[in-house]
Amino acid sequence: RSPLALEKEPQSPQILSLSDEDLMARVAEDDERAFSELVGRFKGRVTNLISRVLNDRESSDDLAQEVFVRVFVHRRNYRTGSKFSTWVFTIAANLAKNEIRRRVRRRNWFSLDALTEVFSDSIIQLADPTEGSEQVLEREQLQGAVGEAIATVPEKYRLALVLRDIEGLSYEEIAEVLGVPGGTVRSRINRARSMLKRKLQPLLRKQEAT
Repeated sequence: RSPLALEKEPQSPQILSLSDEDLMARVAEDDERAFSELVGRFKGRVTNLISRVLNDRESSDDLAQEVFVRVFVHRRNYRTGSKFSTWVFTIAANLAKNEIRRRVRRRNWFSLDALTEVFSDSIIQLADPTEGSEQVLEREQLQGAVGEAIATVPEKYRLALVLRDIEGLSYEEIAEVLGVPGGTVRSRINRARSMLKRKLQPLLRKQEAT
């Protein structure tokens, strides 16, 4: 059976106490329980990263599964001593970028640059409105607006922003994930934050006024 099927089974205290890197060393030796523990630790974060980049939760679940399939298939390519989170986020970022390019080639999905240009006319909705209190609805609308604003940021800036401000990676880790110099990472993050601020300023002023 697939090692992903072990994800929800209880783990031994010894497995739970291991670092991510020690778990991956065991995965390289075909330890499926170590692999299932890694999936449990990182699946939510990997799915969130891909979802933020694609603005598509349904596809993100499938791509997150693919990320961990690749982790297992290429388990012996993992460099002992390197940070596991950096490696898995690199795989996730590459898959997300490939999916964006695939959709653009199929011509049934806006390129990110085009989406930026037509933001006022073509907003991608993160979620359908839900019933509930006025406060809950306002919070969901704000979250949706932030997601829509992130969706307008071009791919190279968006990835850096999500990795830093949502996933909390260091600048050095982001540089390794994206394969660019640290100075480029800082520049991209600053550019993305500036874009978001411009998009969200009208909404934030409205929130302050209410």
